[in-house]
Amino acid sequence: MTAGHEHDYAGRTALVVDDDPDVLEQIRLFLERLGFRVLAGESQAEGEALVDGAVPDLCIFDLMMENNDSGFVLSHRMKKKSPQTPVILVTGVAHETGYTFDAATAEMRRWVKADAVLDKDIRFEQLAAEIARLVQQ
Repeated sequence: MTAGHEHDYAGRTALVVDDDPDVLEQIRLFLERLGFRVLAGESQAEGEALVDGAVPDLCIFDLMMENNDSGFVLSHRMKKKSPQTPVILVTGVAHETGYTFDAATAEMRRWVKADAVLDKDIRFEQLAAEIARLVQQ
């Protein structure tokens, strides 16, 4: 935990979906240390069931799972249900394809349906900063 990011999210719920169990566990443990109760899924199908059953305070979705657009599908579904819920997409697509994109512009956020896009090589201080920006205390 770096200075300036000491937030307590006790009583908040985060929904994390990633088909890489190691990444999923790392993110889950990090969020639990911040105080979140974490709902976790390992596939787009599990993610869809979790999205349908909860309105979390934060969502973190892997972009590419069983489908290349799994994260987009989950983001779109969550934003349709709960537009105010912040969504962070994590992606290794830049490493895998050389293609990059982000959610820096309003137009991209409308298209991507995510509030932030982070590289799969997650730097937890960057994740903490995005969470602090997106989740109201």
